[in-house]
Amino acid sequence: MLADFIDCLLLPDNTLLFMSLVDWLVLGFTILFIVVYGIWKSRGNKNMDGYFLADRSMPWYSIGLSVMATQASAITFLSAPGLAYSSGMQFVQFYLGLPLAMIVLCITFIPIFHRLKVFTAYEFLEQRFDLKTRALTAFLFLIQRGLSTGITIYAPSIILSTILNINTSYTTLFIGCVVVLYTVFGGTKAVSYTQMLQMSIIFAGLFMAGVVVVSLLPPAVGFGQALSIAGKMGKMNVINWDFDLNNRYTIWTGLIGGFFLQLSYFGTDQSQVGRYLTGSTIGQSRMGLLMNAMLKIPMQFMILLIGILIFSFYQYQKPPVFFNQFEINKVKSGVYKDEFAQKEAAFSQAFEAKKQKVIALENALNQGQDVSKYQNELNKANANFLDTRTAAIAVIKKNDNNADLDDTNYVFLNFVTHYLPQGLIGLLIAIVCMASMGSTASSLNSLASTTSVDIYKRLINKTGSDLKYLNISKITTLFWGILSIGMALYASKLGNLLEAVNILGSLFYGTILGIFLVAFYIKKVKGNAVFIAAILTEIIVFSAFYYKVMAYLWLNVLGCAMVIIISLLVELLNSKDESDPNRTEIQPI
Repeated sequence: MLADFIDCLLLPDNTLLFMSLVDWLVLGFTILFIVVYGIWKSRGNKNMDGYFLADRSMPWYSIGLSVMATQASAITFLSAPGLAYSSGMQFVQFYLGLPLAMIVLCITFIPIFHRLKVFTAYEFLEQRFDLKTRALTAFLFLIQRGLSTGITIYAPSIILSTILNINTSYTTLFIGCVVVLYTVFGGTKAVSYTQMLQMSIIFAGLFMAGVVVVSLLPPAVGFGQALSIAGKMGKMNVINWDFDLNNRYTIWTGLIGGFFLQLSYFGTDQSQVGRYLTGSTIGQSRMGLLMNAMLKIPMQFMILLIGILIFSFYQYQKPPVFFNQFEINKVKSGVYKDEFAQKEAAFSQAFEAKKQKVIALENALNQGQDVSKYQNELNKANANFLDTRTAAIAVIKKNDNNADLDDTNYVFLNFVTHYLPQGLIGLLIAIVCMASMGSTASSLNSLASTTSVDIYKRLINKTGSDLKYLNISKITTLFWGILSIGMALYASKLGNLLEAVNILGSLFYGTILGIFLVAFYIKKVKGNAVFIAAILTEIIVFSAFYYKVMAYLWLNVLGCAMVIIISLLVELLNSKDESDPNRTEIQPI
């Protein structure tokens, strides 16, 4: 393995050439500073309260930035521009339900969690229901978050893989080990303090990236015209009013399905609950979540808009036939290299033909003419252009049947490494790596807290010392880190990472949310009823997903509704059975 790694570094066409010494210094210093700073600020943890909840001492702005950083992983900054590049702005509708969810959380969830002084959200369920319901909900969370964390580790490994021109397996192991290191030693304080710095740098870096993209457009094409051209090609489809259960992104899936997903994610997922439980007061936690509600949609809109601007840029500058350079290098060194070269030549010709149509449309827009004719011609040229790309991808598939054929995760990265100035390349790559580290650290911390508090402390050792529980917390953090790295090695098979992580969450979040809503609002339902309802609901949700009954966001609504309905029915049957005068009580032998 080491020999392969060294050989890859010595390749003459290595993407390493796109990283200058300044970029490497910026990248290395930024990541090193973040890790060291986080560990230093979190020194002195003596118990689980300090390790998992930062002694409940964090201010609202730290909570708000930490909540945003936990959700905005490297997947957001790596995959969202590629998603906008390929399918437009419609993904922003995914977040429309978030502000509503934040308001509900501030009114209901936060006061209850703070009043009970819980470490995890699932402790409350035992007080309300019973131990088995608490254990089941914690188990569902551990499965979902454990798998999702692997995806967040895989995202930055794509970056290093592209830079060094090596297999993502090597870079996945490296990134995973770095983030596990400071999470094990630093705990929640390390996570929160590093996330504050990370989000500050991320906002500045994204703004600079947007400015640079616009500056690289042709002189006659400004910001507004770039968006107009993208709009004529179907990329500025921000709002879709169609009510279609099979359409992933409409205003209705965002407001309704997105609301249930965000409510479950922020209200019952320990990776987020653990962020705002660090608040010194209920007010501080509320202000942190409201800060997230106000900033998240504009931030996501800006990230997607960068993808649209990159799309407009590539209407004038020829893009690669496939954005994953690692896969291209494999086919160019294989037996199908000549066939692939032919497909690349056809792709180049199709691009030049399309470019002429783009310029014609641009001129028509400048002169205020009717652009329908030019738009139709451009659409035909673009369809031919996409067909030549599809033909080239087919050769990549023929060369390697296991090749990763979804390159949307590489669009932004390819642009950064080829067109951004020195220094800014290193900063933006550091941003994506830091985003992953922050999100992954929060996830590992939440997995460890749930395992330590809801499993070990509750079921295995109820009378351990503070030092014993602290050590177990570090061991469980390490355990989940290793497991997540293993999942990350498989993540390349999941397609667009941003969609993959949300699909995975939607398989569990509705059920978990339904359990909590029953706990909060339907007092007559007992533990047995909600336990049975949760198991049946998961079967229904997985069946609906497998048979593609609806778009994945609606699974959150389905899961939540099924838990509530089934638990009420089971409780009603139990109460009727208990009140039956002819009922015979079976005595134990």
